[in-house]
Amino acid sequence: QVSVAESGGGLVQPGGSRRLSCEVLGSIFSIGAMGWYRQAPGKERELVAMATTGAAADYGDFVKGRFTISRDLERNTASLQMSGLKPEDTAVYICYAQRVRAGAYIDDYWGPGTQVTVSS
Repeated sequence: QVSVAESGGGLVQPGGSRRLSCEVLGSIFSIGAMGWYRQAPGKERELVAMATTGAAADYGDFVKGRFTISRDLERNTASLQMSGLKPEDTAVYICYAQRVRAGAYIDDYWGPGTQVTVSS
């Protein structure tokens, strides 16, 4: 069965760094875009970072150069390196993966989320 596994969440001090990892598990599975969203209590889910199979990536406006997403196309993984973390970055971070067939969209897959807490 296809699943999305996340790791790396936890407690971090303001100004600190954290790396989140995501892996799509499953065979005979083609992945297009992969990325990260986040959702804070009482807030709407928002885009953090999104990477395609190319070098370009999209980031939420709040990132301001603090986060970097990277892909491993062979292993269907994505990592999010976060630095300069702020208390307002506290949220559940959710990995996203897009299934494709011959480059065409099939479906979205979401991880269970990993909690990142930035203490103040």
